[in-house]
Amino acid sequence: MIVHLLLLGTGSVAALMLLLWCLHLPMKNAAIVDAGWAGGLVILAVLFAAAGHGDSTRAWLMAGMASVWGLRLGLYLLLTRVIGHPEEGRYQELRRQWKTKIPLKFLAFFEFQAVLCVALSGPFLFSAINPAPGLSPLEYVGGALWLVAICGEVAADMQLHSFKQNPANRGRLCDIGLWNYSRHPNYFFESLIWIAYAVFALASPWGWIGLLSPAMILYFLLRVTGIPATEAQALRTKGDAYRRYQQTTSMFIPWFPRKPSSQF
Repeated sequence: MIVHLLLLGTGSVAALMLLLWCLHLPMKNAAIVDAGWAGGLVILAVLFAAAGHGDSTRAWLMAGMASVWGLRLGLYLLLTRVIGHPEEGRYQELRRQWKTKIPLKFLAFFEFQAVLCVALSGPFLFSAINPAPGLSPLEYVGGALWLVAICGEVAADMQLHSFKQNPANRGRLCDIGLWNYSRHPNYFFESLIWIAYAVFALASPWGWIGLLSPAMILYFLLRVTGIPATEAQALRTKGDAYRRYQQTTSMFIPWFPRKPSSQF
């Protein structure tokens, strides 16, 4: 059953990414892949819940959490970074670095996101095939942690969007609200959401494998495509203002601001 579900899920998300790659060509905006990544995980969670033959309460509760998270994030990314917006600087930088065969390289990049979706879907899969009736204390803890994390992520995104919408803030960096305590509160709460999924899945047989999901999310956010790429772009566009922000504000975990150095 697990192999069948994974193959079905892989085919579905790969088809989604192929469609989005085709759409991005005339749009000239590869940021659509970020919304597709969130949507792909929603597809996997719902597919597993529908075909997993586990306890329906557990399966659909996990699918519901994944759907609320993924649809909100996907819609937010579409409206703030894709529709009516120029391509993000980090994707423009990829185009400059790749130089040749850019469409094919983006195809590989899009399909890698499909593979990543499947690799991250462990908590959804193991929760969906667990036949045990009722919810365990671990699942209640996971659900409560998810609720706190999703509220934090929504707040961070709303604060950033509101800041950018104010013409008086044009060219400035956002350091209000949660952004005064972390340079990347959205990424922090995103990782917390995945920890919540993993905690929820721990109540299911083989659910411990789901711990790989938040581990991968943290690795990519902290070391690869998340914070490193975002901060590199911020330094290119904001310069010394962002360097001062780096000095005073926690990179990831929200904490009280530090006093700035006299260096700047």
